[in-house]
Amino acid sequence: MQKSILSLALLAATAMTAAPALAQQAGDITLGFGLHSVMPKSDNGTLAGGKVEIGDSARPTFTAEYFVRDNLGIELLAALPFKHTVNIGGLGDVGTVKHLPPVLSLQYHFPTNSNFTPFVGAGLNYTAFFSEKATGALAGSTLSLDDSWGLALHAGVDYKVSEHGALRADVRWIDINSDVKLDGAKIGEVEIDPWVVGVAYVYKF
Repeated sequence: MQKSILSLALLAATAMTAAPALAQQAGDITLGFGLHSVMPKSDNGTLAGGKVEIGDSARPTFTAEYFVRDNLGIELLAALPFKHTVNIGGLGDVGTVKHLPPVLSLQYHFPTNSNFTPFVGAGLNYTAFFSEKATGALAGSTLSLDDSWGLALHAGVDYKVSEHGALRADVRWIDINSDVKLDGAKIGEVEIDPWVVGVAYVYKF
């Protein structure tokens, strides 16, 4: 994770040394298509007295951004459903769950007069959990996770490859916490708080 952040920082640092500009003007619209990995933090809390680990998941992602002012845009992130394994210490893998984590962000793209355009953003995430399934030691039980609202932070860099196209590398941090129920009874809370790292192709209209 630290290597990913360092790589983005180095790309942003080279922005001043490259050539022609990738300007973002008021009224511009961009669409992005990419692949991102959701990587929950390592300690996800305790369920039924055991430590929880939530597995990673990678899926295609989509973004749409509208520039309300020069260099300032409102972006919506969407994706195909991510699927994670749920592991409880001493019990092993006890379930799987899918989620959709749409994020609405306000983000600023730094004008650099170069092919590189770094950006930062902040916004709100809503995570909807569904298709929960109890497995292993909990097979036959009903597992459920409550939906979550939380803060989301975003940073990345675009590299211009054509008049309208750019390649993007980015990273997000999302605050995701959820109450977990087994057969209708709360057994604890998971703190997922993932880093979301990936690449995308972004097209400007």
